[in-house]
Amino acid sequence: MFFVDTLTFEGLGNRSYLAGGARSAVVIDPPRDIDQVIAAAARHGARIAYVAETHVHNDYVSGGLELARITGARYLVPAAADVSFARVPVADGDTVPVDEGLVLRAVATPGHTPHHTAYVLEDGGRAVAAFTGGSLLIGTVGRPDLVEPRLTERLARDQHASAHRLAAALDDEVRVLPTHGFGSFCSSAQATGDATTIGKERRTNDALTLDADAFVAQLLAGLEEIPAYYAHMGPLNAAGPAPVDLTPPEPADAARIAERLAAGEWVVDLRSRVAFAAGHVAGSFNFEGDGRLATYLAWLIPWGKPVTLLAETPEQIAAAQRELVRVGIDRPAGAATGDPLSWIPEGGRLASFPRASFAELAAARERGEPVVVLDVRRDSERAAGCVEGAVHIPIHQLRDRLDEVPPGTVWVHCAGGMRAAVGASLLDAVGRRVVAVDDGFEAAAEAGLTVIDSC
Repeated sequence: MFFVDTLTFEGLGNRSYLAGGARSAVVIDPPRDIDQVIAAAARHGARIAYVAETHVHNDYVSGGLELARITGARYLVPAAADVSFARVPVADGDTVPVDEGLVLRAVATPGHTPHHTAYVLEDGGRAVAAFTGGSLLIGTVGRPDLVEPRLTERLARDQHASAHRLAAALDDEVRVLPTHGFGSFCSSAQATGDATTIGKERRTNDALTLDADAFVAQLLAGLEEIPAYYAHMGPLNAAGPAPVDLTPPEPADAARIAERLAAGEWVVDLRSRVAFAAGHVAGSFNFEGDGRLATYLAWLIPWGKPVTLLAETPEQIAAAQRELVRVGIDRPAGAATGDPLSWIPEGGRLASFPRASFAELAAARERGEPVVVLDVRRDSERAAGCVEGAVHIPIHQLRDRLDEVPPGTVWVHCAGGMRAAVGASLLDAVGRRVVAVDDGFEAAAEAGLTVIDSC
């Protein structure tokens, strides 16, 4: 008997896998915080014999090198990947014995990167699962534009060919287990569903139902912005990431928080957007700890800028640290927990701003108030419509374009409220009057606001 465990990382929209038998196992595309992988293997009583990367990742820092070092596992990395550390280079067709009767076979699947390699798990000579990394995903494929712009069209065609190669080689019932596609911007589109098979993809995935020219045209037309921090992930992974340190950060009292702000460092409040709006340290930014913390904080913060974390509990700080090391933000400069009043000098006051619905925005417009509507969604999201007269600055660009926001009270909205809170905090930090629209965008038209298609 064999097992396959899925390790899900919702903050990044990725998955890692542990597969094995009675005695030994292989880890596919491990996270940087490897303790949970080791714990999963221990629950099965299996030794980690192999660690395998499908590619040099562009959206997170891998824990593969450290996991192999600690466990003594052989570290499998595609032979064509340009890396600076010792590893076992794997090429198309190579196999390794994971456990009795259980074999892992490498399949060259270029497209997401030129060296991308999928791994097929075979039990008794029969394929049972395909770890497809960033090649064949659920209903889509990994994006082909993260390596080099001049290679994008060629890699898009490679994605089409790789998907067809997997479909031709594997039976319908073989499980498809991708790394990307669950919210990761490494995916060319978001996954539709939670599980899939080769047979289902053969029927529904555009890479397998469209001809190469139509597929490539559609894929290239749908590519979205690349998160800024991706530029640092590939080089970190190719160089060999350092081990992580998840010990608690240095405590930061009110004086230290004030010093951090005065020095131009980032102070990030991890509390809910409701709590932040009600009262926060002036100049701090709100990135909810239970949202897409790693993706959006890493995307917006100037790379290498020290960050101090604020939260209600030490457990929330620890969870945030774990999220952030996955994207190369290794050690917070400090942290504070407890009552927000303890984060400001004695006798001081917390800053605040109102939250509102789209109905309240419509009412403010009807009253003739000088309202500035700021839409911080991505370009692709506006294809479904936008509020007439809204200024559009995507959240990942707002920090560098604050001077483009017209004067007046700024009502910030996104699709659901989380990014609106981030945007409102950025504007609040520079002294602008803001209202965070904490509402789903579908409520805009229901509230009587004019939503137009030509955005």
